Parts: sequence; C-alpha cells; structure tokens
Amino acid sequence: MATTQPGNQTSISEFILLGFGDLPDQQPLLFLLFLVIYLATMAGNLLIVVLVVVDRHLHTPMYFFLGNLSCLETCYSSAILPRLLAGLLTGDRTISVRGCLTQYYFFVVLAGAECFLLAAMSYDRYLAICKPLHYAACMNTRSCLQLAAGCWANGLLVGSIMTSVVAQWSFCGPRELDHFFCDLAPLKKLSCSDTRPMDLVTLVVSSVVTLLPFLLTVASYTCILASVLRVPSRTGRQKAFSTCSSHLMVVTLFYGTLVVVYMLPNTDTLRVLNKVFSVFYAVLTPLVNPLIYSLRNRQVQGALGHALRSLVTLTGR
Repeated sequence: MATTQPGNQTSISEFILLGFGDLPDQQPLLFLLFLVIYLATMAGNLLIVVLVVVDRHLHTPMYFFLGNLSCLETCYSSAILPRLLAGLLTGDRTISVRGCLTQYYFFVVLAGAECFLLAAMSYDRYLAICKPLHYAACMNTRSCLQLAAGCWANGLLVGSIMTSVVAQWSFCGPRELDHFFCDLAPLKKLSCSDTRPMDLVTLVVSSVVTLLPFLLTVASYTCILASVLRVPSRTGRQKAFSTCSSHLMVVTLFYGTLVVVYMLPNTDTLRVLNKVFSVFYAVLTPLVNPLIYSLRNRQVQGALGHALRSLVTLTGR
C-alpha cells in the first residue's frame, strides 16, 4: 500500500521482509529450525533468571548481571524471531513501516544495553580478580542496581535517538527489505530522504555504545590477564581465569559477529554472508549464552541440580 506525497513521490506504508524467501523449498524446515531455537532460547534464559532469583547461592553480583543478561536475551529473541516465524509459516512477509520502526527500536535498545551490560560484567570480574579486598565495598547491592539500571537506561536512550532519526525518513519504494528483520542498513537503502545526517548520528552513537564498552571490556581483561599471570601456581591461575572464561567467550562471540556484520563493506558479494552472520548475533547468541554459562559454571550446575532434586521431591509426595 502506498500514498502519494507532494513532489510526485509515493510513500509506502509497508515493507516486505525478504528474509530467506530465496529458499522457497526450505521454508518448512527453516520454520522448524527457528522455532526450536526460539523455544530453547526462551527456556534456557528464563531458567537462568529463575535460578538466579530463587537460589541464594547465586545472590552475588556476577549472577545478578547474568540474570539481567538472560532477561535481555529473552527480550532480544522475542523482538526478532516471532515475526520471522510468522513469515516462514504463512508466507506473509509484509510488515508495516510503523511495525518495522518498532522492531528496530527494540533491537537497538537491547543491543545497546547488551554492550554496556557485558562491559559491566567484565568490570565485575576485574574487581573480583584484581581488587579482591575492595570487591565487597565496590560491588554492593546499590552499585549493582545502579550499573544494571544504567545499562538499560543507555539502551533506551540510544534506541530513542536512532529510531527518532529513522522515523523522519520517507520511503518511496521499492518495498523489498533484504533482511529477516528491520535493521539500519537495509532501511537506509529504501529511503528516499537525505540519510547523511544519520551517518553522523550512527558514527557518534556507535562510538559511545559499541566502541566505549568494548574498550572498557578489553581494558578489564588486559588487567585480569596481567593479574592472573602473576599468580605463582598453575592451579591458582586456572581457578582465577575460570571465573571469567564463560563471560570472555560470550564477549568474543557477540563482538566478533558484530564486527563481521557492521564493519565489512556492504557489497553484493558479502550481502549473503552478512545475513548469515546476522543470524549468529541475533538468533544464535541468545541461544548459546545460557549453554555457555550452564555448561562451564559449577555454581549454575549446582543450582540447577538442587532445583531438579527439589522438584522431584515435591512431585514424589
């Protein structure tokens, strides 16, 4: 559907998310695959949230931030996958411009909040390993709440800024958006407005939201590595590094895929590759995060075992 605007431009009111429409024979298989991923993502992350809340052994700053990360990943998947699943199931891949902007808003909010949250988690590990005597004083309940609130507030601010700029654009066709969700680059290609101001906004925002938390994370792990290498015993070094290895894996996966998608040139040759890596950070990262933390963390495993035993005891009565 389109409406005519002054200047003989036709403003469209909906997009067509091309997604994986170039694989028509694989649509049922893709639907089942993404449905399983979505259900597993929701179950895994919600399980971690519940464990962090109910198990008193996990009432520590590290698991408080882990609970926030799992909550964020649950929202992240829910902002993208339900619309993708509906398109795969029904074949209707249309989305209104307003719906597209709404999806983009939540995507930016959650991605921005995750960047800051990962930095906060690395700062927590830095204090625990490099400043153990000051850890309890620095990472008290108030500090944890303020850090978490700051992460979410920054995400909301960034999402509001980016979406308000995109909302000023006019879209005059074509309607085909070459992605499986509403992201900035494909939206920019469909805009008939001057998008140069957005380039400046993107540069500033990405520097604050992505580069700054990334540098803080790198600085934290540089200090952690230097501190761990000074531990005389091999067992001590392994024990110290094991407390942050899971988080380091998550950070590497998250920023690694972001670099591939947003830093590589946007050419026709790399467009399919970018879409594949977008699946990694938008779909698979929320899935593997609970797996990484649960499989490599004895405290989470212990809390899960305790919860399962309590459940068996209750059902056996």
